[in-house]
This record gives sequence, C-alpha cells and structure tokens, in this order.
Amino acid sequence: MSKVSVSEAQKVAYDRLCATHPEIERKGKNLLYTSVNGHMFTVFSTEGKLGIRLPKAERAKFIEEHGSSILRSYGHNMPEYVTISDEMLEDTDTLAPYLTMSYAYVSALKPKPTTKKKK
Repeated sequence: MSKVSVSEAQKVAYDRLCATHPEIERKGKNLLYTSVNGHMFTVFSTEGKLGIRLPKAERAKFIEEHGSSILRSYGHNMPEYVTISDEMLEDTDTLAPYLTMSYAYVSALKPKPTTKKKK
C-alpha cells in the first residue's frame, strides 16, 4: 500500500482552508481528510493531491473551468472527487466556496452507520 506524501506547505494550506468553516474538522494522520455523517468530502490521494467531492453538475463545470481531472488514489479513479492543484490549494479565497459546496452536498447524503463498537 502506498504511503500518502503530503508536504508541510500542503498541510498548512489545507488547515487554512478547513479553518474557513469552523464546523469542519480535519482528520487523519497520514491520510488527511474531512468527513461528515460518515462520508468523506475532501481527501489527499496517495499521490499527494487534494480531492474535493462535488455534485455531478458542479464537478463537470469545475473540471472544465479549472483544467482539473477526476482524483486518482491507490491506482483508482475516485469519480465524485476533482483534483485540486497545489496552486489552487494555496488560494483559500477561490477554494473556500467549493469546500462549502462539498460540505453541503455530503451533508445531504444519508448518514452512514457507525462501525465503532460500543463500550
């Protein structure tokens, strides 16, 4: 299994992005991600690229407008995620509305049941 390689600069930019929404908590130690109701909505790929989960129409629009692509991780496409360039990751003002859109999209999904065992 590949180890995720996220630079310190990417971590700082990602934390700055997550801070634009106080209700969002960055999770993970090596595989940095955010989730709500058991659904991830941002994640770093094994190639060290950030992906944001967007609804289908917004995903196609984002890819066209920003010259992006579908995120790949562990050798597979993650079809609901668009790849965020390192340059865009540094541009919190441009990226924050997409984080808001992603959070709203995933929040509307049916919650996944927890897999944690009760004590």
